[in-house]
Amino acid sequence: MEAKGSRQYSSIIVPSVQEMVKDKTITTVPLRYVRSDLDKAEIADDSVLRNEIPIIDMNRLCSSTSMDSEIDKLHFACKEWGFFQLVNHGMDSGFLDKFKSEIQDLFNLPMEEKKKLWQQPGDLEGFGQAFVVSEEQKLDWADLFLLTMQPVGLRKPHVFPKIPLPIRDTLETYSDEVKSIAKILFAKMASALKIKPEEMESVFDDELRQRLRVNYYPPCPQPDQVIGLTPHSDATGLTILLQVNEVEGLQIKKDGKWVSVKPLPNAFIVNVGDVLEIVTNGTYRSIEHRGVVNSEKERLSVALFHIAGLGKDIGPLRSLVERQKAAFFRNVTTDEYLKGLFSRELGGKSYLDVMRI
Repeated sequence: MEAKGSRQYSSIIVPSVQEMVKDKTITTVPLRYVRSDLDKAEIADDSVLRNEIPIIDMNRLCSSTSMDSEIDKLHFACKEWGFFQLVNHGMDSGFLDKFKSEIQDLFNLPMEEKKKLWQQPGDLEGFGQAFVVSEEQKLDWADLFLLTMQPVGLRKPHVFPKIPLPIRDTLETYSDEVKSIAKILFAKMASALKIKPEEMESVFDDELRQRLRVNYYPPCPQPDQVIGLTPHSDATGLTILLQVNEVEGLQIKKDGKWVSVKPLPNAFIVNVGDVLEIVTNGTYRSIEHRGVVNSEKERLSVALFHIAGLGKDIGPLRSLVERQKAAFFRNVTTDEYLKGLFSRELGGKSYLDVMRI
């Protein structure tokens, strides 16, 4: 059954960038993609800083002998960075290789096939773009593929069944395994915050909503004129991202500078979203990040966003409000939160600021 109000989460249909660059005749970027408005913050070329992005070992996080020190590292990562790389997460590398290759195949489908999976007016699912709310708006140099994965009952009947096999089955397995990892991370965060696990579970339980977003960034003749993904913080609880090919492009904002993330092989890049910042009453921070492109190679990544189920309240957890003697964010339902989110352009942490008291 479709969630009430979910038709309102939509985006204006725009052309495919991948198709535009396919015949290699484009030498200058169309005006709608030129971004003179971009953040001119310095890029940290300091390789020391890039190597400081925390690495969390899932084995150590779940082992009785090393758990305490790894939970401390997790707490530091979520407070100070809002990002970490997760290694030894237990997902089979052979399966991940198969998944990556099938995701690549999905974007290499002929256009006639892709059109069956294209976004429809009034809906976000399928190939297209997100957060396009006006015809004048500047566009990202990217194509997306968006899908609701969990709960299964919210999957769109006009999209999910049309995804070709074997990728449909592989997506299903990937979604389940990543959801299990997310649930473990939420539980470990509750330990790190010294709150009862039930309190975190009251927001992020088995009804956790999970949305998949494949980001495809084609090569660009003028990469310094465009942005692959507008600087923003994720509006979700927790994002778990897999880099599909070896091309870098993710940058996070740290101390006013952009830091490039160098993904470790088969590691997940995990980041705190706005909802987790709200729930932890500002203890954990959702960090601005962006995607940049290059002139030589395409880049592909897969993000799974985890957010509270519909009908849940999103607001600071009571025990943290009592501890800090103040609530720094308002309480809203998940549905109100999502309605507000998709009615806006993507930009910085502007939506989180709306939630502040």
